[in-house]
Amino acid sequence: MKSKILTILAILILNPLCAQSLFTDSQKDSTSEQKKGLSQNTEVSGYVRGAFYGGSKNYDLTSVFAQFALKARYIGKHTILHSEIWFRGGNMFDKYYNKLDIVEAYAGYVSDKFDFLAGNQIVKWGRTDGFNPTNNINAKDYFFLTSDPDDQNLSNFMLRAKYRINSAIDIDLIGVPYYRASNYRFDLFDLGQYAKFAGPTIPESKFKNGAIAAKINFELSRIGFSLSYFRGYDPFHGFNVKTINLDISNPNPAPEILYTATSFHKQSFGADFALPLGSWILRGEAAYNRTKGSDLFMFIPAPDISYVGAIEKDFGGYLTIFQYVGKCVPDFKPLAEPVLSHPENPMSQLLYLQNMVYYQSSLFNRKIFNQQKSSNHALSLTVRKSFAYETLTGELTGFYNITSKEYMIRPKLSWNATDNLTFCIGGSYMHGPAESLFDYSAPVMNGLFFEIKASF
Repeated sequence: MKSKILTILAILILNPLCAQSLFTDSQKDSTSEQKKGLSQNTEVSGYVRGAFYGGSKNYDLTSVFAQFALKARYIGKHTILHSEIWFRGGNMFDKYYNKLDIVEAYAGYVSDKFDFLAGNQIVKWGRTDGFNPTNNINAKDYFFLTSDPDDQNLSNFMLRAKYRINSAIDIDLIGVPYYRASNYRFDLFDLGQYAKFAGPTIPESKFKNGAIAAKINFELSRIGFSLSYFRGYDPFHGFNVKTINLDISNPNPAPEILYTATSFHKQSFGADFALPLGSWILRGEAAYNRTKGSDLFMFIPAPDISYVGAIEKDFGGYLTIFQYVGKCVPDFKPLAEPVLSHPENPMSQLLYLQNMVYYQSSLFNRKIFNQQKSSNHALSLTVRKSFAYETLTGELTGFYNITSKEYMIRPKLSWNATDNLTFCIGGSYMHGPAESLFDYSAPVMNGLFFEIKASF
């Protein structure tokens, strides 16, 4: 029963790092370069690509698609508009589709001191590479598998105001009127004979369920750092038991368990920094995540402190980024496993079965939140190198979770055949002990990828 319940719950393992994509490069957000690098007021660009991702245990062709992307930007005296639209069609998890994605579309007022933007935007906060505890605003599509994990970022409608106090200090304010959850594909997994998932349980589209965020950023001559705050529903979410039904007329009743992905509310207080020291760069980022009700509801994580420390250096052309990723649960409380007190009593047996469902479900929620112990420790290493007059770029990223004994490796090789044509090949492989997060996700997420992209 235990292993079957855990297999059922494995659908939520595809984000073991709590909404942080493992190999997403930290980048400036969508407005950071809005006034730089444009020789004209209007810029139109785009690309066409063909992409393959496959070879997993469960899918020969995990994702095969063609995509046309169109980007347009205009900057006037005090006006900016930006849009990026994707047209995609192909086969994903054995199903054909055609889809139009509005990646970003916003307009606004800009000036030397003050900007105000409205529309669908992607905002990236944090100074570390891939693991960003302060980056809580946008959702992700964890099942969109390509050579670039940044493709998983999903925009949301928001109002954004930025005020530059001076050349070194600015304040960023964001209001998100409605909630958008990260995308999970529960139907991709075998739920067994005991359980299935209902639709997600998300907050109503009301102002009180919106999110607010603020950041004050300092870019000084010798150090850059920021302080940030977020209040709202986390785009990442846990799961909850919706119903448990038992046919008590059956001498050997089997439970029918209905689960639902459920969003939770939190406050996050964050800070980050980047400190150059000669040829070395030290980076750090941390957030205190405050939640309520974790002792009553399994889908709410306990309050925790998430933190990342990173060292970056170029060793003879090999750009190396080493990171320590940690999490601490100050008020950690172990779960007590239910005990069958009266084996001969049918009602006691039914109560024990129900308690075991909740117990195993709570344990797995703690795994996806990295809260199965009072602390969690992991290491990440990325090495990049350009060859052949920078027409070839190789990258290798590795991740090892010391606490859970799980690991992942992701090699990638890119070739700029011409100024406008790029080939990319690589793969992703994860592994973990039995009934660990990576053990469940590997049959779907492992695989090779290949892409051809022509830009204009």
